[in-house]
Amino acid sequence: MTKNWPAIQRAMLGIAGLALSATIAHAQTVPVVTGDAQVDNLLNEMTLQEKLTLIHGTHEDPAVYQGEAGYLGGVPRLGIPGLRFADGPPGVLTRHPSQAEAATMGVAATFSVKDARENGIVIGREDRALGIDVSLQPFVNIDRDLEYGRGYNTFGEDPFLTGQIGAAEIEGIQSQHVMAQVKHFVGYDSDSASTRIDDQTLHEVYVAPFDAAVKAGASSIMCSYNLINGTYACGNQSTLTKILRDEIGFKGFVTSDWGATHAVTFINSGLDMEMPGEPAPNGSGVSFFDTQPAPPPQRIDPAGSETTNDDMTDMYGGHVPEEPALQHEDGGDVGVKLNPEKMPEALKDGKVSEAAITRAAGRVLYEIVRFGYMNGLSKHEVTEQAIEANARIIEKTGEDAAVLLKNDGDVLPLKSTDLNSLVLIGPTAGQIDSIGINGERSVGLPSRQVGPLAAMKKISGNSHIDFAVDDDMTGTTIPASALSHDGKPGLERINAGKSQTDPTLNFTVRNGNALPPNSAMTWKGVLTVPHAGNYWLYLQALGTNAIISLDGRRLAGTGASQGGVHGDILQANQDNVLPTTDGLDNVRRAVDLTAGPHAIEISIGPDSSNAPVQVRLNWYTPEQRKADHEAAIAAAKNAKIAVVFLWTRLEPVFGLPGEQNQLVEEVAAVNPNTVVVLNTSQPVALPWVDKVKAVLEMWWPGDEGGWSTANLLLGKTSPAGRLPITWGKNLTDYAATDPKHPERSHKGVDGKTTYSEGVNVGYRWFDKEKIDPLFAFGHGLSYTTFEYSGLKVEKAHNGGLNVSVNIKNTGKMDSDEVPQVYLGTPSEIPAGVQFPVRALVAFDRVHIASGQSKAVALHVAPRQLQYWSTVGSEWVTASGKRTVSVGTSSRDLRLERTIDY
Repeated sequence: MTKNWPAIQRAMLGIAGLALSATIAHAQTVPVVTGDAQVDNLLNEMTLQEKLTLIHGTHEDPAVYQGEAGYLGGVPRLGIPGLRFADGPPGVLTRHPSQAEAATMGVAATFSVKDARENGIVIGREDRALGIDVSLQPFVNIDRDLEYGRGYNTFGEDPFLTGQIGAAEIEGIQSQHVMAQVKHFVGYDSDSASTRIDDQTLHEVYVAPFDAAVKAGASSIMCSYNLINGTYACGNQSTLTKILRDEIGFKGFVTSDWGATHAVTFINSGLDMEMPGEPAPNGSGVSFFDTQPAPPPQRIDPAGSETTNDDMTDMYGGHVPEEPALQHEDGGDVGVKLNPEKMPEALKDGKVSEAAITRAAGRVLYEIVRFGYMNGLSKHEVTEQAIEANARIIEKTGEDAAVLLKNDGDVLPLKSTDLNSLVLIGPTAGQIDSIGINGERSVGLPSRQVGPLAAMKKISGNSHIDFAVDDDMTGTTIPASALSHDGKPGLERINAGKSQTDPTLNFTVRNGNALPPNSAMTWKGVLTVPHAGNYWLYLQALGTNAIISLDGRRLAGTGASQGGVHGDILQANQDNVLPTTDGLDNVRRAVDLTAGPHAIEISIGPDSSNAPVQVRLNWYTPEQRKADHEAAIAAAKNAKIAVVFLWTRLEPVFGLPGEQNQLVEEVAAVNPNTVVVLNTSQPVALPWVDKVKAVLEMWWPGDEGGWSTANLLLGKTSPAGRLPITWGKNLTDYAATDPKHPERSHKGVDGKTTYSEGVNVGYRWFDKEKIDPLFAFGHGLSYTTFEYSGLKVEKAHNGGLNVSVNIKNTGKMDSDEVPQVYLGTPSEIPAGVQFPVRALVAFDRVHIASGQSKAVALHVAPRQLQYWSTVGSEWVTASGKRTVSVGTSSRDLRLERTIDY
């Protein structure tokens, strides 16, 4: 063997050389698209039609469809699976109920990247269990305008906080083998269809959170509906290519928001995937990236126009009696065609090249491969959810998010001696306001939703805590005495052509008389009211969809629609602030009725759940509303402490719905120890704030929020949440709603909204204009006290700053604390460059035991010391002296040092 080794070696080298030559030859035939060999090889094997399959949405097989927002067809021939896209934030919205998490504003209020990551894990776990591949969140636009209808979905007003919380949530979602799709790129911080933002502000405020998301490894980004500086965001080469690809280095794929593609040539500007893509068979819609023929224009039926707005509002929950009448405005540019040309024509005339399609398909395929979906990690079956593990995180987030805004006389936490003379007032004291308003989010599991009242009784062991509903959102069943048909008692039920009479409409599981699954029937008759007044009618249902008509006109309907893009099974939190007390969906409408008879009709039809059908017709009469309110005031007068629970959804802006402000005023007038618990997701006017002892903001805390609220009120844990948004005294205090600057509002000037406040969004505007907020950005009290000392600021090796401070818990209770680092304006400001008075550049959340001290180290990244130079189109480190401050809010800065750059 030894003698023959050189010959054998030469032979082996020859074989290896042939193999290497073959590899090189093959490599030369495979174009480099993504740089990933597996992806590029697959692209090389794909037909043009298969590549197109990866860049536009389609319709999943109805046999396995899960009510997801969108579906991307795969390429079975090559083992490439399809992708399901499900809405948030937060949570997961499909046809299967999933757990409700704390609102995004609450997650931001934790000022904890750990909490954000844990919430991402919950989202990812729920996605995975429900067979979802792409989670359409986080939402990292900026809450610059309180009139913005999606502001409640954000992480607040600050770009740095938003970026840190968003990045952590992405890490959590993607740790579960689920893609996170960050939205909406870019300038989608207003209801305006056209936003204009200067280049420095665009980079430093509105792009910055997306930059953090890209650094966190986000798989994909959703482009927005609006025009940005005159060009549609989904066809904007300046933002999608120059900024997102070239400057930030994003490698994933860009998906259009649903209906935000307006021309096939958007693919040339950086758009990779069109959603929802192909219109439904025989349906309407606009699509460009597929090869299906365009559907014929739909004929508008004037008879149907009456219910168009109602149908849309019902999908998002409609309005409720306490809210002002909805103002229907232009829905924006969804479905607008800049050019009707579709992909086949664009390829033929050279407006789109196959190379552009290959590039876009490659970006999608790269992420499919990166997430292991071709290697056994694709999962579309629905499996058991991790309910208990998720619940622990949701409950802790609810506690960590709570912001104690005010606490005069240390009235909170409640003492054990207080509980024997304590009353909780308001419907959200008896039931937890878990989600606030339905939208593109999970609507929760009613079986998990224990109200604060029951939770406090359970935790404290005191069953004597009193309760007054004030506003009964479940109401009582309309009695048989008020219902008739054809001069006979009761309503006529028509089912499959057969008729029978029901004295009342009250079919529920609790009563043991629920109707069979998939029932379709109608009740007709007359509702007779004893006298004129404002009556609140409640259509309550589950396992079905239902519509109520009054005096020949459609009054309201449940919000789920079969085949819809947001789930097709009616869920209990769909249409009201709360489900009914027995877990039904609750469509509530106020209607002025004259004394006497009114024609009424209720119809139901299947919602595809195959569940027992429950339907009930309740009301809340003017007399009962008055009696319940008087009982609440009497209970407050007789109690030592009154805790009033208040809620809001979206309307009115910067206000509380209904007569809740009057309720607080009247309770405070009869009880000097009045405490207010808020369930909101935006600041609201608090005209009574000086008349109450304490105010606790709980946000919309999710399914487990009753336990979170109870633990905080009873002092089982200390609140340490901080405001992620400035709480002004007046709506006009904010930059976007300052009447002196109409160009900043969502209505804008000449149809264009200009962010003329520049980098001074949120607290930065308040600082610049020297406006005193009611509660500052970063504000939040505790059940203990903290002392700051020993601030040190040093330049870090990476060009940033290392900040250290000692914090001592000087009170009697263990608690978290949230130190915040703010950076001031440099002493040398180049011409034309904007700087805020101060900006948040670092924060942490630390736990410190009573009497103990902790040395806290915080790092300020180099980017936070830089500004975007519009002259050089680059990031530049500011020079000169700058103040570094550390404190507990943007207006409570305990220590400061000056650095020189």
